[in-house]
Order: sequence, then C-alpha cells, then structure tokens
Amino acid sequence: MSFRIAFIGAGSIGFTRKLVADLLTVPEFSGVEFAFTDINKRNLDMVARICRTDIAANGLKATITATTNRRDALKDAKYVFVVVRIGGLEAFATDIDIPLKYGIDQCVGDTLCAGGIMYGQRGIAAMLDFCKDIREVAAPGCILFNYANPMVMLTWAANTYGGVCCVGLCHGVQGGHQQIVNVLGAKSKTEVDIICAGINHQTWYVKVQYQGRLIDSEELLAAFEKHPKYAKEEKVRIDMLRRFGIYSTESNGHLSEYVPWYRKRTSEIKNWIDMGSWINGETGGYLRICTEGRNWFEEEFGAARKIEPLSYTPEKRSEEHGSRIIEGLETGRVYRGHFNVINNDTITNLPGDCVIEAPGYVDRNGINMPQVGDLPLGCAAVCNVSVSVQRLAVEAAVKGDDTLLRQAFMLDPLTGAVCNPPEIWQLVDEMLVAGEKWLPQYKKSIKAAKSRLAKGPRIKTKVTTGAARLKTRSLAELRKEKSNPRGGH
Repeated sequence: MSFRIAFIGAGSIGFTRKLVADLLTVPEFSGVEFAFTDINKRNLDMVARICRTDIAANGLKATITATTNRRDALKDAKYVFVVVRIGGLEAFATDIDIPLKYGIDQCVGDTLCAGGIMYGQRGIAAMLDFCKDIREVAAPGCILFNYANPMVMLTWAANTYGGVCCVGLCHGVQGGHQQIVNVLGAKSKTEVDIICAGINHQTWYVKVQYQGRLIDSEELLAAFEKHPKYAKEEKVRIDMLRRFGIYSTESNGHLSEYVPWYRKRTSEIKNWIDMGSWINGETGGYLRICTEGRNWFEEEFGAARKIEPLSYTPEKRSEEHGSRIIEGLETGRVYRGHFNVINNDTITNLPGDCVIEAPGYVDRNGINMPQVGDLPLGCAAVCNVSVSVQRLAVEAAVKGDDTLLRQAFMLDPLTGAVCNPPEIWQLVDEMLVAGEKWLPQYKKSIKAAKSRLAKGPRIKTKVTTGAARLKTRSLAELRKEKSNPRGGH
C-alpha cells in the first residue's frame, strides 16, 4: 500500500517516533510516505533524522519528507496526526503559574481548569487553520487524528467548525484497564473485559467482567483499597470510586483538578496526592517533566550522534490507537478501541453535540460507535459539568468572545471553588495578555485587558510555589542522576 500520512507538530519525538514505529509494524504499510511538518525546523530535522535511521535499520521502503510548510506536508494526505503543543513550554508555564497566584493549584493544566481552558484557546485557533489546509489540499475524505490536548475542545472544534472528520485519541483507558487487571490479580488485559464511557479524561469503567462474572463496585473498591501501590498513589480516584461507584480512567493528578473537592484548600492537597511521581498530583508536575524532557531531548538528540534504532516488531508495538485504526480501515482487520467522537446519542444522557469517549470498532467500513446508553446518573452529572465548560470554551475560542471565556472560567469546577468573580475577571485578563502572540482572535479583548491591568487597582495575588511543587532539574542534575525524565501524556 502506498499513501501519505502527515504529522503536524512532528518535532515532538515522543509521539512521532512511537506512532511511526507502530504504523510500520503493519506489513502492508512498509512503503507508505510520511510527511512531517513543524514550526521548529531544528526539532523537525532531528526527529526526521531519527525516524529515517529507524526505517533504514528495519530495511523498509517507507519515506519521510520534512518541511516547515504545512500545506506542502498536507498535500494529498489520506491521514493526518496532530501532536502539537501550541505555545510550547513558554505558554504552558503561564497556564500553571498565573492561576497559582490566585490559589488555583494544578497538576497538569491541559484539559480543564484555568490552564486547560487557555490551552484550548490557543489550540483551537491553530486547529481551525489546520482544518482549512486539510479541506483545501489533503486527499478527499482525509481523517484527522488528534492527540493534542485539550482533547475534547480541539476535537469538538475540528468537527463542528473545521469541516474535517476528526477522531480524538488518548491512552487513558488502556492505563486504567491495566490497573483493574492488577488489582483483580488477573494475568493480562485479555482476561478482564471492560466497557468504558464518558468524556476524555473523565471516562468511567461502567462494566468490568472477570472470569465470566461482573465485578461490582464494592469488590473493585476493596481491591483498590488493599493494593499496596494504588492505595497510596490513587487516593482521588479511589475516593471517587467510593462515592460514585465507578472507577475513572484518569490519573490521580489529572482527576484532582477536574472536580471541585480535592485541590481547593492548599493545606489539604497533600492529603490527596502522592509525590512518588508527577502524575499522582504534584503541583505543576507535568510542566516540570515536560521541561526536563525537553532539556534531555536536547542532550540526547541535539548533536549528530549515533541513535540506537527502534526495532519494528509486533511485540514492541504500543497501545496507541492511531496505527490500529488505520490498519483496520486499510486492511479490514477489525480493531476495538475507545475513541473520542461527536456523541450523536452514543451516550444517551450526555448532549448529542459534545465529544464523548466510548468503545468503537474499526474495519473497512469505517469507525463504528455502538450505543452505550445512559451513564450512571452521578457519573453523567460530573461529565455534564465539564461539557458545559468545554462548550463555552470552544465557542469563546471560535468567536474570540472573552465574555464566554470568562463564563467558562466561572463554571469550571476547581476555578469556581477557589476564586470569586472579580478574581476570575482579573485572572482572565492576565492570561489573555500573557498569551497574546498565540491568541489572534482576542486582539480587541487583549487591548482592553492591558488597559484595565494598567489602570488598576489590581486585586492582590499571592507569590507561592503551591502545595507540592518540586524544583525543575537542570541538565547537569539529570546527567548526574542518569535519569531519562521524558514523560508522556
């Protein structure tokens, strides 16, 4: 088979190299063409060089073109992967540091809460540009696979306003599935069947079946509470299981910032998190690990040093959905996964136009989503709160409407639990100004925000590192520890 697969944001070595390796474990894809594009030519060239080394070592005919001209990369592409971080680490730092001044202590800040909402404003503006190019130069019927966060907001915007078929992909379901396998004492995922449904990063294991029987919430809760590792690391998830009766896909740190209960009082945050890993709830943990990972990337791959090539073998293929969906579409091999798509009544007690995450099946006939039905009422309520925030944030980003943006902040569970309306108004002003170069749709709003901030008086904010922040390690410290800190999400 010969067709073009484009990567937007290909300078991200973690996703790009992994996805290329996954795709090239499919024998029929040995001669496909990859087209990489990124605004950072240096990173783009490094990743292209590494992937070409991998391809040559595996004796395949697949080719890679790399260009900073996005439309050239997208021309005639049948599939497109988006793996971008709009604004890079510079913008990411503002998503964490500015809200922290107002008492909003985030672990990740890329899906919901103050950081996730602003990340969405940057990402949606870019996503709509990507979609315009796809409509104009890609192959007819091109499918866009979005790995970028905030997953729901970007996928919602692409489908509803971008005019492109977009499927959002994440590995959260797979991770939680493995945890359930572990606490039940099963040998592998094949022994524990699950149905997981909700919205990305707030998806629920509504059915767990092991050894021919359904596992109820009491049994699952007891298994997690006595597990030596998870009882320590997953306190928020276990508490949500205790109170809502269903286990959630998302990591302790992620989940803690999507709801109003676990991070609103600085003095209580450490009771709900674990500092053994950033993903368990560390303040600004993902920003730290991404910053260290970028430093390590520069150290490992910045020079023209020899790279140990990957081996494209089935047993080394990752659990990421992207390659398996394309394999199903192109070869007809049936694949079952969990995908982010427009609901269309797949989950009957969530809005039909929102983006849900639910089980789907792929073959030559396309991506098919069987109806799940209703989520348990409490789970649906948690999701519906987030959907309202997402809806406001998407509409705000598309229209450049800072009133809708402020309303999204007010309705956000953690932001609303911590801040009053005047604080939120000033917070949004600060974040708009800080993100000016990535927010073209807010030009007028940013001008007005600058004027208000200059005029004052300003509400007093705090100088704080948060409840549980660790120092970002220098490259010298990383070398000394011989630690590879690259973290995925």
